[in-house]
Amino acid sequence: MLYNHLKILESEAIYVMREVAAQFERPFLLFSGGKDSIILAHLARKAFYPAAIPFTLLHVDTGHNFPETLAFRDALMEKLGARLVVRYVQDSIDQGRAVEETGPYASRNGLQTVTLLDALAEFKVDAAIGGARRDEEKARAKERFFSHRDEFGQWDPKNQRPELWNLYNGRKKTNENFRVFPISNWTELDVWQYLQMEEIELPSLYFSHERDIINRDGVLLAASDVVYPVAGETVERKVIRFRTIGDMTCTGAVESTASNIHDIVDEVASARVTERGARTDDKRSEAAMEDRKKVGYF
Repeated sequence: MLYNHLKILESEAIYVMREVAAQFERPFLLFSGGKDSIILAHLARKAFYPAAIPFTLLHVDTGHNFPETLAFRDALMEKLGARLVVRYVQDSIDQGRAVEETGPYASRNGLQTVTLLDALAEFKVDAAIGGARRDEEKARAKERFFSHRDEFGQWDPKNQRPELWNLYNGRKKTNENFRVFPISNWTELDVWQYLQMEEIELPSLYFSHERDIINRDGVLLAASDVVYPVAGETVERKVIRFRTIGDMTCTGAVESTASNIHDIVDEVASARVTERGARTDDKRSEAAMEDRKKVGYF
């Protein structure tokens, strides 16, 4: 009885995925190696079992990913027998398609948009399934399950299609596409309870461990070749874990001793800050996420 609501959310997400498979010709599943995209891969397997997952998985690699994430990604793809395509932000920079930021606060996170849009055009993707949830951030709270993008990959939050009675309109013009978010209605707590219920494996980054950390404006960043101390900053050894996983230059950790999913569920249930509260890319402006989404971000 405790997890009945999770089964309802699971059924809703599986229904959305089957709608994607039915309505679109070249759907891809965006895979970052984070918990939400891992759940999407798990749901896709459930939705079409015993057949293979009908979506190609696409990972946009910034070149500043955590090594643990990439190792987990490759192991999971082998386990699922799924087709994975990787496109690199570095290639976009080398081709002059994106301009790398400079200085100690530089990040490649925003540059992913160029690489993503180029990949969607390369493979003529008409639906890209993503793991965004409405509880994460106010811009994501505006998204529909089927989120229309114009021929330039742009999103207009004021002109979205209604989704009454679980009817999803996937009609589009040539070169337009959709982003689809099957777990839109899930919360962070739902995600962790589902991971616990389904006994889904995760990268070690999500669990408590010791790591060299730099406190940058209140955000705990992992010290590395691309994140190094500037004036007034020091490297400290702390016991931390990550609530969300992304580019190392903008993904903040939280101090935590939660070493298993049960402990994390308890921790998340009492949290007063969203998981993206430790993301420096969301702090660049009040509307940082919405601005990125309008030009084609995840």
